Formats: sequence, structure tokens, C-alpha cells
Amino acid sequence: MAEPAEDPAPDHAEPTLAQVAAGAGVSTATVRRWIARGLVPGYDGHWTPAAAAYVRVIARLRARGHTLEQIKRASDNGQLAVGPIENLLSGSEPRYTLREVSRESGLEEALIERILAAMGLGAASAALLSEEDMQMMKYVAAMLEAGLPSVAFLQLARVYGQSIAQIAEAEVRLIHLYVHEPLMREGMPNVEIAEEMEGLARELIPFVVPLLRYVHDRLLGYFVEQDVIGHMETDLAESSSEEGRVRVAIVFADLAGYARLTVERGDEEALAAVERFVEAVEQTLPADARVIKTLGDEVMVVGPDAAALARWAVALGSATAQGDPPPRIGMHYGDALYRDGDYYGREINQAARVVARAGGGEVLVTRPVVEVVAGVDGVKFDRIGEVGLKGFSEPTELFIASDRTG
Repeated sequence: MAEPAEDPAPDHAEPTLAQVAAGAGVSTATVRRWIARGLVPGYDGHWTPAAAAYVRVIARLRARGHTLEQIKRASDNGQLAVGPIENLLSGSEPRYTLREVSRESGLEEALIERILAAMGLGAASAALLSEEDMQMMKYVAAMLEAGLPSVAFLQLARVYGQSIAQIAEAEVRLIHLYVHEPLMREGMPNVEIAEEMEGLARELIPFVVPLLRYVHDRLLGYFVEQDVIGHMETDLAESSSEEGRVRVAIVFADLAGYARLTVERGDEEALAAVERFVEAVEQTLPADARVIKTLGDEVMVVGPDAAALARWAVALGSATAQGDPPPRIGMHYGDALYRDGDYYGREINQAARVVARAGGGEVLVTRPVVEVVAGVDGVKFDRIGEVGLKGFSEPTELFIASDRTG
């Protein structure tokens, strides 16, 4: 077994043993011991991104209490097939201090740290930054110079970070479930699995950016149209919301009796019911509405057209799978505070409280919804009365919305 390489010349692109150890948060002696135990596949005396990735994974497993014997067994079984993919994903080595990036980009050090933190990359600001980090900060500086307010950019950065983190996690988990685990079950050696995974990544990665750009551009055009329509409707109403607020219809929907379903049918069948429910929501939503987030069996939907959402809510029950719990729905209409791709404020809280009062198969709406939607074909409202909602000092007038033809 080759001995771990000592520090090469400063301008060498290969990381040093000390850098690899520091990146994993362990000592160089520990890394040497792991190499001697055969825990770093592919190490041949040179530190490739793949070998460094294995060291980081081993360090994290040790921190979680796993023994070297357990890690070696997992490695031999193909469970740690991460290394070669790092060769495709790794960028240039860190070489710039925060101060240097600040000087070159023109951005203040504190702003750079806030940007990295907003993107979910906060740990990067505590270490040296790479050529890619430097270039990104120059791009950010150009965007701010073009007139984008820093407060708006920080919100965008946070949305980008959260959304792309979800995308990256889904990519890894789905590939693991449908590619990695089948290879492990076949008994393929660890190094061969890593090479197979690298080959797959090499084939797929070139398509990721075009796919993301396609979806982004299609949706961007759609939301630009919606924004124009929203401005026009606001002008026609001779009113305008406060800065940062938008007038929207808010719907919360979940499955009645979901907790009981997990007991009666088990977690897997309950999750399948949730997936069918969410799919039914996505496939039937009005064109100008969108799912903001899901939490367990609950879905939050926002849209500018209260009438369209009311018609959709009333019809949703018939779109769900037969035998699954019926959805219960709460709907409100008002001004919400828009931040970081999400909606906040009293009106959102009120809609969330309304759904809690609904029974299975019911659509409960507030007075503002009735006032906007009244007279719309296909929907009727029956007044329940004023009820107290948790967190609200004044009672809320509620109505049951139903199919007028039913």
C-alpha cells in the first residue's frame, strides 16, 4: 500500500494529506490508519477528489459511532460507492480568502457570508473559497450593479438554495433506490459499483442544466403573465396592497382520518394514499394556481383566482382515488406577505385554522371568499355561522361550499 503523499509544491492541483484530513475534520495520522486498513478505495499515493470523498464519508460514519470493522464491511458490500462521482462534480481547489473574494468582486465580506448562508453554503465562508466561488460572487455583483436590490437577491438566493437542495437530494435518493441498491443486491464489488455510478452520472449530468433551464424558462414566462394580470386587476379594483403583500386565495387541504389510516393500513399504504392525493391535487389545479408546499398529508395551494380555486376545491373530492380518505379543505381570501417563495401572515394562518374545522369531504370557506365568488356557476355556499378559530380573538364566519348541481 502506497504511503500517503506529503505536501507537494504549492501550485500543485492535487490536495495535500493535511488538506484532506482537515476537510474531514480528522488528523493526518487517522487518515494514514484508514488507508492502511484499506478503507479508502482507489487511493494509490495520490489524492483524487474520489479518495478525499471517501475520507469525508468515513469521518462522518465514525462520528456517528460506527466502528472501522462496520465501515470496512459496508465498503466491501458496495454501500460506500461515492468516490469516482466526485471526479465529475468537484470544482477547483479552494485558494481564495474571504477578503480576496471581497476585493475582487467588490462585495462586502459580510454580504458574501450572508449570500453563502442563504444558499445553504454557509460553511464555505469559514474556509478558503474556490475559483467557482469567486466567479459566482462576480456574477452576483453584476446583478446588483444592474439594479436588483440586495434584499431581493438574498431572498432569491434562499429560494434557489432550498429548491436546488431538494432537487439534489431527490437525484441522489432516487438513484440510490433504483440503481445503487439493485447493484448491491447483485453482489457487485464496491469499486465496480462506484465506477457504474460514475458512468451513469457522466451520462446524466450534461442533461441536468438544460432540463432545469427548460422548466425555469417555461414557468418564468407563465409567472410573468400572471404578474401582469395581477397588476391590471389591482388597478381595476382601485386598490393596492402594501409593499411585499399580494392578494391571493389560499387553500389548505389534507386527508381526513390520516392518522387512523396509518394504524389501520400501515405506513406504506398511508403514504401511498398521500401520494395519490397530492397527485390528484397537482393534476387538477387551475392553470394559475400552484402548490406552495406539502407537509405530511397537507397541501397548501395559492392562486389569484378565488372563483377558479373554489370550483376546484368543490370538485377535488371526486378526483381522489376510491377507497382513500376524503379530503377536507379550508379556503380564505386576502392579502398575504410574500417572502422567499412562500406566503406568510394572518390570512395564511386563518386559512390553516379553517381546514382544521372541516370534516371529511367538506369545503369550508370564509366570508371574503363568498363575496368574491358569489354568483359563480357551479358553486353554492351554505352559512354555518360564526365560529372561534384558535389564535383569533374575533369569531370567523364560515360557509360550506358545494356543487350547485349536486
